Amino acid sequence: MPKVTVEHRAARYDQIVAAARRCAIEQGFHKTTMADVIRESGLSAGAVYGYFKSKDELVAAIADQALSTVDKLFENILASDQPLTPVAALEATLEHVVQIAEQPGGDVTRVALQAWAEAMHNDAIAGIAREKYALLRRKFVAVAERGQADGTIRADADPDYIGQVLFALVPGFLLQRLLLGDVSPRSFSIGLSALLK
Repeated sequence: MPKVTVEHRAARYDQIVAAARRCAIEQGFHKTTMADVIRESGLSAGAVYGYFKSKDELVAAIADQALSTVDKLFENILASDQPLTPVAALEATLEHVVQIAEQPGGDVTRVALQAWAEAMHNDAIAGIAREKYALLRRKFVAVAERGQADGTIRADADPDYIGQVLFALVPGFLLQRLLLGDVSPRSFSIGLSALLK
């Protein structure tokens, strides 16, 4: 029997995750079944279950792919020589979110919003969401600490609290973008800057 290469396994994994993302975008996460994902992927049930035992594992994989570039994004934000403001960091984050949303294969931010709703009554999804969003909030805490070091944020402010507020703005942006369609990273950051003056 021929040996399966790492590249082949990675391509199959990506194929299944892309199929799950398309299904969730088209019919909603809660209505998507493993049978839907199998059909959409074009693979056998055995092949799909060889990678993912449940829909919850697929949600985790979709979240991992969507957030896989967050570390690099924040490395770039924090590496800037310019003084870092929370508004600039938030705008860069929202631009990144829009870039991810506009990639081929469907708007993964729709799946993120569905996962938040599903987390209210699904402990497995809640655990996945908690882990992924805690990671993102820690990145905003690092932004706050860097802003304090630069003097753009008060030194006596609690960076954890600032991280909480910055993180909370991301789902608010996503909701408006998906439901109303009239918000952009630039308009959002201009509005936030006006509030902070």
